[in-house]
Amino acid sequence: MSQTAAPTSSVDSLEVKDNRTGKVFTLPITEGTIRANDLLQLKGPGDETGLRAYDPAFLNTASCRSAITYIDGDNGILRYRGYPIEQLAEKSTFLEVAWLLRHGELPTQTEYNEWVHHITYHTYVHENVKRFLEGFRYDAHPMSMLCSSVAALSAFYPQAHDIHDPEQRNISTIRLIAKLPTLAAFAYRHAKGLPIIYPDNDLTYVENFLSMVARMSEPKYEANPVFTRALEILFILHADHEQNCSTNAVRAVGSSHVDPFSAVAAGIAALFGPLHGGANEAVLHMIKEIEHPKNIPAFIEQVKTGKGETKLMGFGHRVYKSYDPRAKIVKKLADEVFAQVGMDKDLEIALELERIALSDDYFIKRKLYPNVDFYTGLIYRSMAFPTDFFTVLFAVARTAGWLAQWEEMLLDKEQKIARPRQIYTGYAERKYEPKITDRFPGVHNKDPLRK
Repeated sequence: MSQTAAPTSSVDSLEVKDNRTGKVFTLPITEGTIRANDLLQLKGPGDETGLRAYDPAFLNTASCRSAITYIDGDNGILRYRGYPIEQLAEKSTFLEVAWLLRHGELPTQTEYNEWVHHITYHTYVHENVKRFLEGFRYDAHPMSMLCSSVAALSAFYPQAHDIHDPEQRNISTIRLIAKLPTLAAFAYRHAKGLPIIYPDNDLTYVENFLSMVARMSEPKYEANPVFTRALEILFILHADHEQNCSTNAVRAVGSSHVDPFSAVAAGIAALFGPLHGGANEAVLHMIKEIEHPKNIPAFIEQVKTGKGETKLMGFGHRVYKSYDPRAKIVKKLADEVFAQVGMDKDLEIALELERIALSDDYFIKRKLYPNVDFYTGLIYRSMAFPTDFFTVLFAVARTAGWLAQWEEMLLDKEQKIARPRQIYTGYAERKYEPKITDRFPGVHNKDPLRK
């Protein structure tokens, strides 16, 4: 007995036999996928709901259709809206890429001028936001401060909740891209105990950020052009990366139709985790543990044998099974930055680790190539950014991608509020039999703390 989920050719379909019932089903294949809901028609004896797919961490599940970022992990390809990341990093600016991610096309000169103008003149934040940040302890992690302050912006712009109004989506996007560097710089200055530096609208996006971070008593900040271009390229490389953990968080939270400030705050919270945004920080910790180039052979041997908890950080990637295309760009960028600041012991360790990993069969067979995080931490450190600020830099750049993904999700008529299924593994129904007799201990004692 054959049943069909939908009319389809035999070429673009999957024939499935349910051995529980002997029934055969034909499931359509579209864009290399089958619809999970098509499995619901496979019902065993006494089964009223149908078959479901179990996929922890979405290892082989597409949660959306997206036209923003394309990744071919086997061949080391990354494209934004069809443009190779190598070309964008070489020729464009971050704000040009931010426009591209959202609108799908490169901006005309008129569009770009207006885009830059709006972002430049929305860099200031309400003074109450500054006082909000001042309430944090001096040793608060800057990512905690950034996450909280971005979420707080929704209280300053209540009209942003009207997410179905294109004008409100547009101004919210502009405000977030414009204000993230300001909030990040404020968090940096607060942690350092330094006075707040306000935006300088005569500077470019990256120069303005560096000014708010590093300016001291000089009347006009002049950024190092090597550092400016390096940060511009790093922002471009980090602008989007398909359906990663933080982007998935933004889409999932955004699917409840919350305002974009709250959705982006969820992305920042996800990025905070060491398995996501903190990877370049982990590379520096690894290099610190190695301590000297002469210790590398012993370290590599520990990695190979699996002794202890020794891990080679900054190599390999969940998606890329060849050289991360961003890593090639960052390697060249690192050479330019280090030519400016000079070579040191940590860089020697990094270069030797890369040489060994690219020539050792153990790493080659396992496709453990350097990823984008391997050199970014060293670059950020050379620019005098503290280690706990690296993920903040990541968040400033990724906001452009998060917003593009959020709006794409919102306008996708197939999307509904995210609500994964589960496989229940707990108890069956059982009778309530209390194990306590006093449910409010100490309440009847006038001063229970002084017993």
